[in-house]
Amino acid sequence: MVANCENGLRSIYEIPEGGFIHFEPSLPFLYIYRNKTNDAGTRRLVKSGASFLIIGNTEAYSYGVLINKLSETMTRKHNAFLLVDIYSGIKGSTDFKIHAPKSGLPASIEALKHELHKIKVSENAPYLGVTVDSDEVHIDGVNVIPCDEDDILKCGAAFIHVEVPPVYRNANGTLFPVFFRRFRDHFSRALQKAIFEFVRVQTTSGIPSYTALGKRSVHKELYKIDEELTAIESSYSLLMLVAPVNINEIRKTFFESGFKEVPDYHYRLLPIDPDKLKRKLFNLRIDEIDDPALAFLYNEKREELEKQLSMLKERGTRNFFYSSIRLFQGVDKDLKKEAEDILSVLVEEPEGNSDELMNAQQFKELAFKEFNYFKKQDPQFEGKVHLKDDLNIMMVSQGEFYLPLNTKLTQLDANALLQHEIGTHVLTYYNGSKQPLSQLRTGLADYDTMQEGLAVMAEFLCGSLTANRLRTLAGRVIAGDALVQGCSFTEMFDLLKNTHGFSKERAFNIVSRMFQGGGFLKDIVYLKGFVQLRHYLNTGGDLELLLAGKFALHHVNIIKELVERKVLVKPAIKPRYLEMNCFKNQMKEINAGTYLAQMIKK
Repeated sequence: MVANCENGLRSIYEIPEGGFIHFEPSLPFLYIYRNKTNDAGTRRLVKSGASFLIIGNTEAYSYGVLINKLSETMTRKHNAFLLVDIYSGIKGSTDFKIHAPKSGLPASIEALKHELHKIKVSENAPYLGVTVDSDEVHIDGVNVIPCDEDDILKCGAAFIHVEVPPVYRNANGTLFPVFFRRFRDHFSRALQKAIFEFVRVQTTSGIPSYTALGKRSVHKELYKIDEELTAIESSYSLLMLVAPVNINEIRKTFFESGFKEVPDYHYRLLPIDPDKLKRKLFNLRIDEIDDPALAFLYNEKREELEKQLSMLKERGTRNFFYSSIRLFQGVDKDLKKEAEDILSVLVEEPEGNSDELMNAQQFKELAFKEFNYFKKQDPQFEGKVHLKDDLNIMMVSQGEFYLPLNTKLTQLDANALLQHEIGTHVLTYYNGSKQPLSQLRTGLADYDTMQEGLAVMAEFLCGSLTANRLRTLAGRVIAGDALVQGCSFTEMFDLLKNTHGFSKERAFNIVSRMFQGGGFLKDIVYLKGFVQLRHYLNTGGDLELLLAGKFALHHVNIIKELVERKVLVKPAIKPRYLEMNCFKNQMKEINAGTYLAQMIKK
């Protein structure tokens, strides 16, 4: 085991009679916990760390020798090493107690005290207390570290003891599961920030931030959960299953009736049983994931899939619309104002000469040119295009591109949609497929907003965002708001056509998409995501990080952390627009905070 530490190899061993070690030699610290009866939750707090030692029967194994050898080896490797002993306090305690040498680690102790002071049991409860002293610590009369602490100090290592108030369980010792997860996340971050102060000052490890102190490895059980979650999501396509198969009939009847008659939407038969998938979904032991960052991501994703499966059961009913509000959160006043401003400034531009429009087959050929561009970066890349006569939208599903057979596009629109569909959706699916976690391929919770915002941003960065395109995105927001207000199909069509100046075709396309399934608010996320992404880039956000897979903007810090921890990898392929001549000028517009209606191709 000590040789593994020198060679930088991860050590994971069961130790006789209740012991266990999970050790990351690249990280100069170790959490320690002594097994204790009736101590629900505390062991799991310790296991949230990247390196931890569970002390079992000390008569069956010489833990003191192990700890001393680790301290010697790791001090030699990193110039310093920190032992963090963690144990629970007495029943009813509401204070953290930090025990540390009087003269040692002032920056770490201050950081730990500051972060622990931020934790409270509930919104209205007072913050938990924190005390600091240099007392020796014993559990049931036994020193919690089964070796001489002076010997540890002679090695150049340091130690602190943290007594945790057991507020995460009731008087009978039963865990409060939901609160425990929140408590664990706060506690884990507090320790990481304190340890980073130690790492920064005392060691030569070169660790860049406290977020890089998390686990380098993913437990095999989490890979199983990840695969099962992805299998559930991959068994259906929400977009395909809510898209009407009779859209051409709906359009024809609506126009021929003078914009009055709207035939019923017809949908594909469901290939899955939503109830059975829900059962599978909630059988996944996501609650047992001890890594705080990954536990958050997978809990959040399960909640989203549950909503989607409910929507499939409710397809064609009013309840589908209510679930859609839960999933996409409606239109806030700032987003609506942004959309209204765009429509008040920009007027609809006439279509180009129909003889110059590109058809579906020609666009398919352009798509394959983009695929070849990706293949030069990664020879393993393969792309597929499907031409469909029963679709009313372009879409990417599970990395494959679906194109309506009746597609007609100008060259400018084609350039934009290539970077939108291929340069964003196909690309991030592929990059996600190269990640160790398959959820980066199918998409973490709420990834749609950032994905569509990134796709629209790609249109802008390649110099092909047009007035009509931006108006369409704004029109979708206005339509989404009208849907929430109870507008009918014909009323919404009238609002877009006669109040906001959309042509009948564009108005119909917006409205027909909005009424899919019974009321589908997904289309509001295009402008919403574009606005959020513009702010992100304007404030110095990293664009290339967003290409690593499918995730939400609020996941960026977690994705950075997982890349730093080497759990995730950087993007395998990058889009063509990053190398286009116009890219730098377009980024200048973003950095200047240019008004949205001015960010279009003239």
